[in-house]
Amino acid sequence: MTQHTPHPEDVFAWIDGAERVREQAGLVRTLRPRPASSPLLDLASNDYLGLSRHPETVRGACEAAERWGAGATGSRLVTGSTELHAELERELAAFAGFEAALVLSSGYAANLAAVTALSGRGSLVVSDAGNHASIVDGCRLSRAEVAVTPHGDPETARKTLAGHEGRALLVTDSVFSVDGDAAPLADYHAACRAEGAALLVDDAHGLGVLGEGGRGALHAAGLAGAPGVVATMTLSKSLGSQGGAVLGPAKVIRHLVNTARAFIFDTGLAPAAAGAALASLRLLGREPERAARVREVAAELYGRLTASGLTAARPDAAVVSVRAPSASAALRWAADCREAGLSVGCFRPPSVPDGISRLRLTARADLTGDEISRAVGTVLRTAPAGATDR
Repeated sequence: MTQHTPHPEDVFAWIDGAERVREQAGLVRTLRPRPASSPLLDLASNDYLGLSRHPETVRGACEAAERWGAGATGSRLVTGSTELHAELERELAAFAGFEAALVLSSGYAANLAAVTALSGRGSLVVSDAGNHASIVDGCRLSRAEVAVTPHGDPETARKTLAGHEGRALLVTDSVFSVDGDAAPLADYHAACRAEGAALLVDDAHGLGVLGEGGRGALHAAGLAGAPGVVATMTLSKSLGSQGGAVLGPAKVIRHLVNTARAFIFDTGLAPAAAGAALASLRLLGREPERAARVREVAAELYGRLTASGLTAARPDAAVVSVRAPSASAALRWAADCREAGLSVGCFRPPSVPDGISRLRLTARADLTGDEISRAVGTVLRTAPAGATDR
């Protein structure tokens, strides 16, 4: 059979069909540039501690840019490492309770680097079904045997590890971004210890929220710095900046410097981002009560929304996930909230592994009581038919 060779102007014709499918399913995504100053009440961003615009954070970015320049100028192994990067790595490791740290350009890159460098051909990676896309992509790139186990199921993870001879890695989010639920870290760690596997935890949503003074979920579980434990983190959520990091034993960090392609071949984190993250980290060290406050706000949002009949997952950190009747209803609900002055997240397939669409509200430590009441009232007032059980 002779295959049709499309004319040059037709080579992307297949995109039209893909777009129609997305439109029919209500899954079209668009960019919405935000202004520098917005009247919307923000419960959509990941600025958990309200530090992205804090004067100290902004000043840290400005001073770093003035001293070190606008860009890193190259990969970390060439010209992209500054004294500022090293300072941030030392203080971040000390704060979170690990021996060493390595800063990368994003949390996504940190997960790619850690998963691929700690696995490889002949090894096994056991991945929680609820893990973030960056972990999933790291697994795909790892060239390892990958086993996806049911969400939050340490016993199945242990049995899967037990069936493998050789190097093995169990990887999980600490707090899952869809429902805001926490992983059973102690049980996962016990499974790893029993089967001689390493544990890699993405603490993107735990740093700044969980643990003593916001030191993270691993600190809260008593696993920070434990043998065989490595963490990844992002600087773009609680620290209000941008970038990512891998934390663990010094020999693990040295191994990543020499083998992790997502680190070796990527331009280093811009000095301004490193300076902002360092300023936020020091601020959090002086004001540890911010971590407790964001958990209080999340609990209040959850309590008031569910008391009014909405179905929401109980938050273990800062994320409050409210279920919607359908993808189209979730999209309309988020739009109605926006028109009423409230910005919320909208999670729809394929971003949600269970296919259930949600509004995603993120608590912030700097929300006032009046702002919490305004947010709750807006979500309830705009709720679509079928969203409540009353």
